[in-house]
Amino acid sequence: MDKIKLAITGLLGTLTAFWGWFGWLTIAWVLAMMADIFTGMAAARRNGEWASSVARDGLWRKGGCISVVLITAVLDLVLGQLLATMPDALPFTYTTLLCPLLIGWYLLTEAGSIIENAGKMGARIPSWLGFAVSVLKKQVDNAATPEDKQNDK
Repeated sequence: MDKIKLAITGLLGTLTAFWGWFGWLTIAWVLAMMADIFTGMAAARRNGEWASSVARDGLWRKGGCISVVLITAVLDLVLGQLLATMPDALPFTYTTLLCPLLIGWYLLTEAGSIIENAGKMGARIPSWLGFAVSVLKKQVDNAATPEDKQNDK
């Protein structure tokens, strides 16, 4: 058993060294998307609401989300390259900003959808759980919104 634990720890350590926290965030989002798809299908089947057109629309939406994440990753790369040519532009080294914020926002959106689907499947959901997810999502929105726009809300 210790050898299995050691192998798993070594694998996870190697993966973390390779892609860091941002890679794990991305994996969490992909797993959440998959869980949302499966819980959505299960909830629709349970309630007799299954429609392939609705499932197809959901998959198109997921594809759109993936496209937006890829674009923000490219924007982060471009911003990083531009800021690297201006050594005194920022008091820190820019690596990434837009993509992690977006993936975090999408991850919270998926979490809310999974909770909703679980409720449709008959699970009892504490009211504070949905509230906590919505509060976290608003925090991500506020972190990414300029202060003058936050005052307009």
